[in-house]
Amino acid sequence: MREFDLVVFDWDGTLMDSTGHIVEAIQQACRELDLPVPDRETASHVIGLRLDSALLRACPKVGSDRLPALVDAFRRHYQTNLDQVTLFEGTREILLAIRDSGVFVAIATGSSRAGLDRALAAAGIAELFDATRTVDECHSKPHPDMLLQLTARFGVKSGRTLMVGDTSHDLLMAGNARCHGVGISHGAHAGEQLQRDHPLIIVHSLTELGAWLLPRLA
Repeated sequence: MREFDLVVFDWDGTLMDSTGHIVEAIQQACRELDLPVPDRETASHVIGLRLDSALLRACPKVGSDRLPALVDAFRRHYQTNLDQVTLFEGTREILLAIRDSGVFVAIATGSSRAGLDRALAAAGIAELFDATRTVDECHSKPHPDMLLQLTARFGVKSGRTLMVGDTSHDLLMAGNARCHGVGISHGAHAGEQLQRDHPLIIVHSLTELGAWLLPRLA
């Protein structure tokens, strides 16, 4: 019997192999403004949050007065060589397989609407999603708003919804929305950190996710 009616994916670090690119953009933005440069662990931990909140956590000494300048610097550095950032192997295949099973597929991301739309268009997979939600329409993770909007959009119960993400923010959002969560360890947060938020399983690739998930959609 099929276990899920809606599968929701995070974007950065889950489907798009962008963690390293985001970390570098955060660090370069801090250097440009002569601010303390966070290490990789600190910078990667904030990925998935609303951008201004993420940068304030990564560099708390920026202060509210200089935060807009840091946001602008990050965006400039993030756009540099963005065309070299690619989807994780197996992204298109698992999305097609989920859709073929008759299950709704969506995105819940801390990216902006414009940023997500550009990325989806560049990757050529926008048509594989039934709906998407960003921080421009919803509260930032780990608030449950994104998932609550998506379950309402499709008339799906929270208990029949699965959130797949690479950060604790994704899994906490799933818990807050009373949805199920799966952690994937190839992104921003390590498997040990994801385990603290009690996902159904932690997988290490989209191929491994497909092997676990697709039988549950039959």
